[in-house]
Amino acid sequence: MNERDRIGNDDVLKAKLFAIKAHGDQKYGIHPYEFHLDAVVQILVPYGEMAQIAGYLHDIVEDTPITIEEISSNFGDEIADCIALVTDESGNNRRERKQKTNAKLTATQNKLALVVKAADRLANLIESDADRSSNKLKMYQREHQAFRAAVYRPGLCDDLWRQIDNLINS
Repeated sequence: MNERDRIGNDDVLKAKLFAIKAHGDQKYGIHPYEFHLDAVVQILVPYGEMAQIAGYLHDIVEDTPITIEEISSNFGDEIADCIALVTDESGNNRRERKQKTNAKLTATQNKLALVVKAADRLANLIESDADRSSNKLKMYQREHQAFRAAVYRPGLCDDLWRQIDNLINS
C-alpha cells in the first residue's frame, strides 16, 4: 500500500490544523493566513486529498520554522517532496528567489507540486484582482512568462491555467 492509498479526510484536517498552528498569527493581507490556505485548498479539491494536504502545507517551510523533515515525518515523503519543490529558494531579493525556484520547477515532473504551485498562484491572483488597490497583480503579470514556462505542463490542470491566463490578461 502506498502513501496515496492511506490518505483520508482526517489527513486533510490534520494538515489544516498543523498549518494553522505553524503559521500562528501570520496574516494574508488583512486576513488570518488560514484565509489563503483555504483558498488554495478549495481550488485543489478536484485534484484529491493529497493535493489538499499539500495545499495546506505549501507555504509552511517558507514562512515558518517547520522543516521538510518534519513534513516528511508527519505527512510522508511524497508530500515532503512536493513541499520542497513548491517552497521558494533563498535569495537576496524576490527576483533571485523566483529565478531559483522556477529553475527547480522547470526540471521537475512532480505533477502534485506543479498543480499545487498553479493553485497557489491562482489563489493569489484572485485575491489580487479582488483588491484593486494592490500592486500585486502587476507584479504577477511581470512574473507570468517565467512562471508559466517553469510550471505549465500541457494537459495538467489546464482549467487552472485558463483562469490564471484570464486574470493575468485582465
